[in-house]
Amino acid sequence: MAPPKLSSSEIETRLQDLEDWRLEGDAIKRKLEFDDFLEAIEFINRIATLADSADHHPEIFNVYNRVELLLTTHDSGGLTHKDFDLAQEIDRVI
Repeated sequence: MAPPKLSSSEIETRLQDLEDWRLEGDAIKRKLEFDDFLEAIEFINRIATLADSADHHPEIFNVYNRVELLLTTHDSGGLTHKDFDLAQEIDRVI
């Protein structure tokens, strides 16, 4: 069963705890820049383990040393606690 979508006020409250994530439609997004391609890929590999353990997989975009992450809960049709929980875990890796 999919988790319930968060209300607008719940989203705003949870966003306050995430310094570099931005609301984009029904998702939260973070852009990162690394020293080089290899460092960006190593980061992606580290968060892949977190995402798989959480059974919640971000959309990941990579161009050379830049990585963009997009989190939303497709089954719920928007943002849920799973998105914010995973974003916090990703932030700990950084």
